[in-house]
Amino acid sequence: MTFMQRLRQDKVGIVSLGILLITFLLGIFAPFIAPHDPLAINMKLRYAAPSLEYWFGNDHLGRCVLSRLLYGIRPSVLWVLVALILSVFIGTVLGFIAGYFKGWVDAVIMRMCDVMLSFPVYVMTLAIVGVLGVGLENILLAFVFMKWAWFARVIRTSVMQYTESEYVTFSKAIGTPSHRIIRTHLLPVTLSDIAVVASSSIGSMILQISGLSFLGLGMKAPNPEWGMMLNEARTVMFTKPELMLAPGIAIVIVVSACNFLADSLQVALNPALTKATNVPALKKMRPTVKFREKEVAK
Repeated sequence: MTFMQRLRQDKVGIVSLGILLITFLLGIFAPFIAPHDPLAINMKLRYAAPSLEYWFGNDHLGRCVLSRLLYGIRPSVLWVLVALILSVFIGTVLGFIAGYFKGWVDAVIMRMCDVMLSFPVYVMTLAIVGVLGVGLENILLAFVFMKWAWFARVIRTSVMQYTESEYVTFSKAIGTPSHRIIRTHLLPVTLSDIAVVASSSIGSMILQISGLSFLGLGMKAPNPEWGMMLNEARTVMFTKPELMLAPGIAIVIVVSACNFLADSLQVALNPALTKATNVPALKKMRPTVKFREKEVAK
C-alpha cells in the first residue's frame, strides 16, 4: 500500500488532518469569514452573553470574541508554522551536511548544536525577548534560533543511517556529485523522519507561543491572539467562564490534532511499526518457527 492509502485507513489521522486544514483556511480567510471587526470597541456590549449576532459573546471591551478567535489563528498557528518551516529548513540543511560529509564539518556543526541545546528553550526565549523587546516577531525569531539545533541533530542521525548503504557508496564510486546523491538518494528516504519531527513539534510550539502571550510577552494589544485572550479573560474566569473556554478549547483541539497527526504520519510512513504491534500474530507464528528449528537441527 502507498503512503496515502495507509493514512486513509487511520481515521484519527484523517480527522486530525481535516481539523488542521480547516483551521488554516479559517485563519487565512479570517477577514472574509469574521462577522465583526475584531478591534471594534463597543462598551454597551461589555461582557454580553452569546447571541445570534455574537455567537461567543463579547469581551471586557465589547469586542466580538468569535472574530478575535478567528483572527487569532494567524499569530497562534500560521506564524508558528512559518517559524517551524524556517527551523526545519535550517536544521535539514545542516543535518544533511553533517551526516553526509562527517569529519571536521560534522564535529563543528554538532558542537554548535550542543551549545544551543544546553540552554532551556524558555530561558533563551526570555533572554532574547529581554534584549530585542516584547513582541510576537521576537518570540518567533527566538524559536527559529533555538529549534534548528534539535532538528539538525535528529536529521543528521537519520542521514548517517543511509550514507553507508550500497547504492550511496556505488554513486560515490562512479563520481556522482554530492549534491545529486543527497537530492536523489538521501532526501527521499529521510522525508518521513523530517515530516514526523516537524509535525510533532508544531503542537509544542503553539503551546509555547500561547503561554508566552498569556504572560504578556507575545502579541501586543489590541491585536487578537489565543494566549492573550486567555490572559484578558482570567479576571472574570469564575463569572464569565465562556470567555476562557473559546480560546482554551481552540488551543486544546489544534494541539491535540497536531499530536495525533504526528503519530499517524509515523505509522503511515513506516509500516513496520504497525507490523511490530501485531503481537497476537507473532505469538501464533512462534510454534511454527520452533518446529522448523527442530527440523533443521535434525
